[in-house]
Amino acid sequence: MSESVRVDKWLWAVRVFKTRSLAADACKKSRVLIDGVAVKPGKTITEGTILDVRKPPVIYTFKVLQLSEKRMGAKLVSDFMEDLTPQEELDKLNFMRYNIDGYRQKGSGRPTKKERRNLDDFIDT
Repeated sequence: MSESVRVDKWLWAVRVFKTRSLAADACKKSRVLIDGVAVKPGKTITEGTILDVRKPPVIYTFKVLQLSEKRMGAKLVSDFMEDLTPQEELDKLNFMRYNIDGYRQKGSGRPTKKERRNLDDFIDT
């Protein structure tokens, strides 16, 4: 294995981004930071590097454990990176998910079509 890998290739390989072009675009838009400094897609990284990846509204923090240029299965990702993202950042995702207008708690408000069918079946029997 090589001693350094391009940051866009590594982010794609460890499944942070779905495509390599999305990883490169994130770098070009200054959404990938090393030590608080925006990096270009061609910047090489080594083991032990800590990356901050801004995917609004969350800023993910990853530590490079091993290098890879080849995309891997999701089960292998934990061998190649450590997720150091603080819990407060992850809570932002849950807040945004429940803040969407189309979301409603189960059992509150008007029943969905499926819930209505289940109610009708229950009442008819």
